[in-house]
Amino acid sequence: MLENVALIQAHYPYFWSIIAFIFGSAIGSFLNVVIYRLPVMMMQEWREQSLEIILETTDDNALVEDIRQRLPAQKKPFNLMMPHSTCPHCNSAIKPWHNIPIVGWFLIGGKCANCAAPVSARYPVIEALTAILTAVVIYVFGPTLQGLAACLLTWALISLAMIDFDTQLLPDNITLPLLWFGLVINFFGVFVPFPSAFLGAVFGYMTLWTVYQLFKLATGKEGMGFGDFKMLAMMGAWLGAASLPLIIVLSSFAGAVIGGALILAGRDRSVPLKFGPFLAIAGFIALIWGNDLINLYLRVTLGSG
Repeated sequence: MLENVALIQAHYPYFWSIIAFIFGSAIGSFLNVVIYRLPVMMMQEWREQSLEIILETTDDNALVEDIRQRLPAQKKPFNLMMPHSTCPHCNSAIKPWHNIPIVGWFLIGGKCANCAAPVSARYPVIEALTAILTAVVIYVFGPTLQGLAACLLTWALISLAMIDFDTQLLPDNITLPLLWFGLVINFFGVFVPFPSAFLGAVFGYMTLWTVYQLFKLATGKEGMGFGDFKMLAMMGAWLGAASLPLIIVLSSFAGAVIGGALILAGRDRSVPLKFGPFLAIAGFIALIWGNDLINLYLRVTLGSG
């Protein structure tokens, strides 16, 4: 089986990338669900936990009765699988052929087939982006364990970037399992030796945590959230400690350029700039071209010395 895969890869180098593109578009459709529903699920869980704490700690009978009336008698399932996708305007079910990744949006002309309400173009954009990046990953790493693992990291980075962009949240439900998974696969040296993965996780967290503490000490404000620390630790666990300077430099550069452009365009400076998307961009670049960029830097530095 593995010999056949290698043979196809040798004779038809784009074959597996084409398969990855098609499969990646389907994954992108699922990521659209994750990006929208996971923050809502988190908010619902936090609300329920808060109400439970109030019920357990308050002696105000009127408040308790008010809270009990607000709680639904029977909770409807809301997760990544249920309920099925519907139009948010008319609540009509979306037909299966209208849910075809990328193509489905064009089949309905960017509008709900039932009520003609506009459907955001972001859905096919994320599907296409996921498809393209998945194809790039498989082209670089091949249809191997390393390639499949790199796809998983790429999908996580897309989800984290978009969730942070929308809500300023970087869910532990994604960062922490991926951090541990990075350590596990690198225990077997899939991307980097395990000591480098371990130090990458430690220094990834501690680097941004230190920056956060120094910024807070100097300004009295919080410059970033704890989710950023966990996200960089996750990438350190996957790509190793040597990748961290590259990721930090690339993400900071992207943040400075894009943030500066937005300020020139009239963006409110008081609104915090989400750092997660820049970390995701830098992480993907480090995944695909990290070794080449590090080697280029070393050659230029040593050559100039």
